[in-house]
Amino acid sequence: MAFSKETPVTLIVGCGDVGSRLAIELLSLGHKVYGLRRDVSRLPEGVNPVAADLAAGELGEWPDHIDFVVYCAAAGRQGEEGYRKIYFEGLGRVVNKLKNNKNQLKRLFFTSSTAVYHQVTGEWVDEVSPTHPERFNGKVMLESEKLVLDSDLPATVVRFGGIYGPGRNYMLKKVQGGEVYSNDPVIFGNRIHADDCAGMLAHLIELEKHGKCVHPLYLGVDSDPAPLSEVTLWLAQQMGVTPTCEIHGGGRGGSKRCRNQRILDAGYKFHFSSYRDGYLSLMS
Repeated sequence: MAFSKETPVTLIVGCGDVGSRLAIELLSLGHKVYGLRRDVSRLPEGVNPVAADLAAGELGEWPDHIDFVVYCAAAGRQGEEGYRKIYFEGLGRVVNKLKNNKNQLKRLFFTSSTAVYHQVTGEWVDEVSPTHPERFNGKVMLESEKLVLDSDLPATVVRFGGIYGPGRNYMLKKVQGGEVYSNDPVIFGNRIHADDCAGMLAHLIELEKHGKCVHPLYLGVDSDPAPLSEVTLWLAQQMGVTPTCEIHGGGRGGSKRCRNQRILDAGYKFHFSSYRDGYLSLMS
């Protein structure tokens, strides 16, 4: 593909699962895409490699001109120190580099988490709900959001919750093992398919590219914040599994219902608006 001066250039920092899905989508939309990750051999075809280790403080060699930067690195299960290295310190280095680089950045996107919410009794939350997280992951994410939104760069935060998809089969594995959640108490969970994480980011980038209004903050969840008991019993029925063990409590995620109206109002159409559609696609 021949790129013109009008071709948008996008750098995906932390081009792993969601980042690679986004890269493929942006390539189909005519973007020139750079992907930053430690093992660049795992980047999708057509993505320009930027080899760097964010945890080691590396940023690699960037192109001279960048229109969009998407920071979607993942700390995995590295604990509080790992979270801070990736989400706060790594993000801070990217923000500082963008401030010092005199290109015409159109927007920086940071993928955050619904862990910033403290609500645990099934409350509805949205982008203006209070956030007072008690766990370190939510606290670090909230600090990182503030870093981005106070940076004077054009920036947007997307709070994803309960990402699942190919290779992200935590809930399916629990149910396959006979485990389902109890409905006493009722614990609400929120989800989004990895394809919709990428689709939502691509949609917001395209809005910005065409001069449309992009808000600084969005919730990235599907339209069906259902009780975990309902989700796991439905999965058991679909897989023909007889439950043998009930899980009481909701673990790290607490219990809340995230409202996605803002991204719907922005015109995004979900690939999988409910866990039923999304999980059926994984089981087919």
